[in-house]
Order: sequence, then C-alpha cells, then structure tokens
Amino acid sequence: MSMMECRKDFLSFLDSDMSLKILMCLDDPVDLVRVSCVSRSWRHYVIVNSLCKQLCLRIFPQLSRVTRVVETNQHGLEETPEVGSSSSMEWLALQRDHRVYAYLARSFKSSVSMNCIAKTIVASSTDNFPQESIDNTLEPSDHIAGRYSYWSSNGQSNPNVPETLTYELASQICVVTEINIQPFQAYFQMGGPIYSAKSVRFKMGHINASLDASADEKIVWTYTSPEFPMTQENELQNFKLPEPVLCIGGILQVELLGRVQRQEMDGLLYICISHVQAVGSLLSPAFSVDILEPSGMFVLKCDRNYQPPATSEEESGANSTDYMQRGLRDFQQIVTILRGHVIGVVEDDWDEEEYEADDFEEEYAL
Repeated sequence: MSMMECRKDFLSFLDSDMSLKILMCLDDPVDLVRVSCVSRSWRHYVIVNSLCKQLCLRIFPQLSRVTRVVETNQHGLEETPEVGSSSSMEWLALQRDHRVYAYLARSFKSSVSMNCIAKTIVASSTDNFPQESIDNTLEPSDHIAGRYSYWSSNGQSNPNVPETLTYELASQICVVTEINIQPFQAYFQMGGPIYSAKSVRFKMGHINASLDASADEKIVWTYTSPEFPMTQENELQNFKLPEPVLCIGGILQVELLGRVQRQEMDGLLYICISHVQAVGSLLSPAFSVDILEPSGMFVLKCDRNYQPPATSEEESGANSTDYMQRGLRDFQQIVTILRGHVIGVVEDDWDEEEYEADDFEEEYAL
C-alpha cells in the first residue's frame, strides 16, 4: 500500500476537546492559516472554533472588550453580506472574524518597532512655562540650539507628591512594548544634580466622550503597568512591559512617583525629564476602532483594501529592510499556500464543487 493511500486525518481519530487543545498550542497566525489550508474539514474546524480570535485574545487581553468586528470598503463603509438564512449569516460572520483576527495577529507579528508618541497633551505641573514645557520631552536631545531642553515639575517639600506626563500616540490603535525615559541632569547647577523620579508607572486608555464625565474622568484608563524603579542616572532608561499592550484610544500617561533630588537654591524637590519614548507598532490605517460610551466597549474595524507603503532602505535602515523582506517572503509563502499549491495536502474530504480555490484565495487575500 502506498503512502498516499495510508494518509489519514488524525483529527478524525480524536475527540473535539483534544483536537482543540492541540491546535490551541499554535502561537503563530501563519500556522493557523496553514492548518486551515490542509482540508475543508480542518478549515471549518479552525473557523467555527474561532482559533484566530482566541490567539489574539491570548496575545492581547484588551480585545475582550470588542463587541464585534467589521470590514470596510475603500470608502470606509462597512461591508455587509446579502441577507440569507440565519445559519448562513452566522457562518459568514465566523469567516469575517477569522479573516480580521488572522490579519490583526499577522500585522503585529510583522510590524516594525518605532516611537509611537505623536504629541503631548498635558503635564500635571510645570515650573517655568514654556521654557520647561512637556513639549521638550519629545526632543531626543537635552541640548538644542544652544539651550537646555527638558520638562520640570513644580517644587515640593513632600517627596511623595507624584507628577504625570500625558501623551497622544500616533494611532488610535497600536501595540506598545516598552517605555524609555531619560531624567535630566542640570549641568548648570553646582554638582550637576540629576532630577529623576524614584519609580515610574504607565497607564493607557482613551478619551471619555461622555458629556457627563467630570474633569477627573475625561480619560478612561484600560491598562495600568506595574511600578518600575528608576535610577538617578542621565541616560535613556528602558522599561519593558511584562507583555505587549494593545492601546485602544491612543492615550499614554507616565506617572513619576517619588522625588529624590532637592534643588539647592530653594530647598524644594523637583522631577525633570528630558526625553520620553513609547516603543511599539502602529496598527492603523489597516485597523481602527469605534469606542462605545459609556460602556468602554469598542467595534474593531478592518480595512481589507489597505496596502502598506513600500519603505526604502534609506528611510528605514538596512536592519528593518531585511526584516520587512523576510516578512514579504513569509507573506508570499502564505499566498502560495492559499492558492492551493501545497505539497502533501490531505484531500480526502475536499469538495471541489462547494469550495473553489478562487473563493478561498479571495477570502484570505490579506
């Protein structure tokens, strides 16, 4: 008996729970797409059990607040299927969720890290405005055009008075992996003191659009990090988050906790920061969200017509270009799989009449 005649679908010999446990071990969206290409029954199993959605929820628990996902056309309008039976509509919804979540996970895996901060919003206090404004923390250098560049808090006698710096990120939906902060060293003061904080903590969230929101409720915080110790050193200090965070709404707040440096001139404690970075990746314009108030739940929107722009080596550097080229080779491999050019595909339950290759390619055209 030949090997071709001995091929069997091993999932058919396992109960549903065991099959699900095995496939849930896959942690790469590419592998889930490949599994769904093996046969019609495997594809159905991946979609009906929402495996791509479950993978995204494991990566980003913040997605538990998604009420539904939609796909938009080139005009930004929701694509709605023709009305059919309840079972066919349910199947179309499962297919749509599968496409969107597979694309979302793949977008994160293949993205290039960058500084996601777009602009400043507000500082809890400023000693001398605008010379010591929070806007200075966007500059990577602490010395610009012959002057020192930094933000300074008001002076306090109590070392436990905290400060906050609030920023708007470059995308309404992005993934943040780490925050980098550089305390400011006052070279113009005796001994060059460094005005760092004792520790830092980070919050992410979205603007509260409710008209009834008070001043303290204008931002809804959906993530709060652990507290990280800060050293009293004039260097860009890295604070890596325990897990990548999906920031919905694009608001970041840096909490500076505890004061360690007293100014000799007035005897008060200050915190001074020269630079802040939020390192991660932007998921827009391929993805956007509609936040539903007052619940804080949101609709995840996917633009399937979006094509990422080509990036030259001069713009992104050789390392990121190589990274993108590897991602392109992976994507080309996926396209080949989706077109059905796969060696060793189990075809025992493949129904050509009901499941044409062209339909399959259109569905998964990411």
